[in-house]
Amino acid sequence: MSESIIQIQHLTKNFGGGPDEVHALTDISLDIRQGEIFGIIGLSGAGKSTLVRCMNLLERPTSGTVLVDGKDMTALGERELRLQRRKITMIFQSFNLLMQRTCLRNVCFPMEIAGTPKAQAKKRAEELLDLVGLADKAGAYPAQLSGGQKQRVAVARALATDPKVLLCDEATSALDPTTTVSILELLKDLNAKLGVTVVVITHQMSVIEAICSRVAILDGGRVAELGDVQEIFSNPTTDAARRLVYPGGASVSQYPASTRAIRLSFNGGTAYQPLIASVAIDCGVKLNILGADTRNVGGKALGTMLLGLPDDPNEAAKALSYIRAQPYITVEEVEYRG
Repeated sequence: MSESIIQIQHLTKNFGGGPDEVHALTDISLDIRQGEIFGIIGLSGAGKSTLVRCMNLLERPTSGTVLVDGKDMTALGERELRLQRRKITMIFQSFNLLMQRTCLRNVCFPMEIAGTPKAQAKKRAEELLDLVGLADKAGAYPAQLSGGQKQRVAVARALATDPKVLLCDEATSALDPTTTVSILELLKDLNAKLGVTVVVITHQMSVIEAICSRVAILDGGRVAELGDVQEIFSNPTTDAARRLVYPGGASVSQYPASTRAIRLSFNGGTAYQPLIASVAIDCGVKLNILGADTRNVGGKALGTMLLGLPDDPNEAAKALSYIRAQPYITVEEVEYRG
């Protein structure tokens, strides 16, 4: 197992004071391993962006510690903190490029601040633009680029100080689906080539599925679940995780109160069997599909299906028994919640 590059221990962050105090993060503890792609996901207001800003001390925690590459960020003086931040750089949803600078000079900017000799900075910036597939855009200005190209420049700039960690705060939220895929592939490629640890902050499950190995689910400023992506996707154990993993089929509340339903979780079989048809043929029982959200993660079949059971208790029992006997499927009854 790789050693931890980021260790967050009992981190709490409050804003304001008195009766108006906001508890943004409460007792967060996380270990992020060197060289992994780690996801942090939650709905709006869950505390994701506050957490990532606490990682590089753009926000100072109210209590708790943040260790990056073995150093306690909360204990560093301003000069030491500036040097340590070069190891943990960020890319943002809005790109944050300097519009009056060319792509090349945008990438040079952090090296200028660090005091890198001009010729050396230029050479490194050219290498980084080539690495992100934009060698031909060195002289272009941000206004001349597409959203995906702007984000590639932002990635190149973030890599200019040879960081150990790349923090991506909703880095693909402003991009269309095709461009999002290309940026995620770029991050995956850079992780493999450079060994840089990537921390992805997002509200999109599809982003986590695409590139992350482990994920922390935030809910109300706390870690609701933490573990391997495949494990959490196949068997989410908290309401917060279920809301994210099963956005279209977690509840039967939109159906009549008499509805009796089951949720099937597909737990990693290599292919889906024609389950509904098999139940109809082998048991003579017809089931209603109330909702479905299935996906392929790492070549494994994962996801969920919400099925309405027949009113006849004997038919329902027969169908349940049949489904429970199938491999790579777990079944639970879902109660109506009005």
